[in-house]
Amino acid sequence: MTTSAGAPVAQDNQSRTAGARGPVTFDNHYLFEKLAHFNRERIPERVVHARGSAAYGTFTLTKSLSSYTIADFLQNVGHQTDVLLRFSTVGGGQDSSDYARDPRGFALKFYTQQGNWDMVGNNTPVFFLRDGIKFPDFIHSQKKNPRTNLPDPQAIYEFWANNPQSLHQSTILMSDRGIPLSYRHVNGYSSHTLSFWNRDGERYWVKWHFKTNQGIKTLTNEEAARRPAYGAQQDLVESIDKGDFPSWTVKVQIMTQDDARYYYINPFDLTKVWPHKDFPLIEVGQLELNRNVDNFFAENEQAAFAPSNLVPGIGASPDRMLQARLLAYQDAHRYRMGANYNQIPVNAPRCPVHNYQRDGAFAGINPNLAGSGANFYPNNRGNQGAPVAVPEVDEPPMPLEADAWLDVHNNENDDNFTQAGQLFRLMSEDQKNQLASNIAGGLSQATADVQEAMFAQYEQADPDYAARVKAAIAAIE
Repeated sequence: MTTSAGAPVAQDNQSRTAGARGPVTFDNHYLFEKLAHFNRERIPERVVHARGSAAYGTFTLTKSLSSYTIADFLQNVGHQTDVLLRFSTVGGGQDSSDYARDPRGFALKFYTQQGNWDMVGNNTPVFFLRDGIKFPDFIHSQKKNPRTNLPDPQAIYEFWANNPQSLHQSTILMSDRGIPLSYRHVNGYSSHTLSFWNRDGERYWVKWHFKTNQGIKTLTNEEAARRPAYGAQQDLVESIDKGDFPSWTVKVQIMTQDDARYYYINPFDLTKVWPHKDFPLIEVGQLELNRNVDNFFAENEQAAFAPSNLVPGIGASPDRMLQARLLAYQDAHRYRMGANYNQIPVNAPRCPVHNYQRDGAFAGINPNLAGSGANFYPNNRGNQGAPVAVPEVDEPPMPLEADAWLDVHNNENDDNFTQAGQLFRLMSEDQKNQLASNIAGGLSQATADVQEAMFAQYEQADPDYAARVKAAIAAIE
């Protein structure tokens, strides 16, 4: 046993005191070291996705995507890439339940030989918003009331009433799929539209789907209330420990630039799906989780995922929410863990890192970034091993609308109801009744004006949708 500076520790059970019954003395530097470190053992919890569980595994490519992308790990059938997958709830803190009615985060870190690619998605193919400017307002409305610190159904539905773009996602959330049985029984989606580009500089738009091989399994509100708050974490750890490795079939939807230009749905709208009949799912791989983390704090709490962690051949898109996340996620990690969070082992790439970023908290964990060489670019030291740019991995130009004008282009009313109505009509009678009942539990606590605004949204999606919710609320009252 040693101090943090490496010196041997002779006594770790009792402090030095002035006599058998006297006070602790100021020379107890080892006592002070232990207490000072203990006071700093926690970092700020995530504002969203605070409660989560991570595990390691592998992604195995079963279909080459070389005609679409130069990404090295998507070239050769059979190639395996190490991954870290973190599941999470969204709205609750670390003290909340694994069984909240809430979307589940599905964040994958691919440790490729050209850097880390983070696929930061959810268990739903859409989201509540199509523009990141509303994200802080949305999360504020879903958190506890700022005065009472209690759940606030009025705020939740008041936000949704004023933002009809949320109807598609809120329909999924309030459906029978709103509370997963476990992390093993959820699908994962990129949700956002991302992009590929190939060796010819051709760009394609892509959505990722991770279909659980365990099947979708869910809980009702009553079943969830009987589960321990840590149940999903326990299930994941115990399943992997006993060799029952969860897995997912990985698929993509691919759209050409011409398809995107003329398609009747905005392909970059996060509140909408791409119909499978127009853009069928293409199976490309298998994802398996086969190793638990060894230290929950170091490898789960410090795991940092960012949509901006892209690799050659995979890029962003004009999706407004994605564009906002390209900044926000890295900024959140720098706030929580410091400028060098990507040098923490769980986040560190499995390939060499060479750049001119220097200093800051924990600088030098990566030996490639701690040398005495040039810390500026360009320089004349390329022949001495100084980092140089790699032009051959440059991303091709991203198309914009012709004659595009910089302005506030309002898309708040871009068909907020069609896909929500289509989803409702796909449901069985039991699923429709569960949906109405789940909505009624919270909406019945909202003011009359909020209720009427929500009824109008349900009516535009499908008259039967509105009728069932009204009947469910009437039954409560």
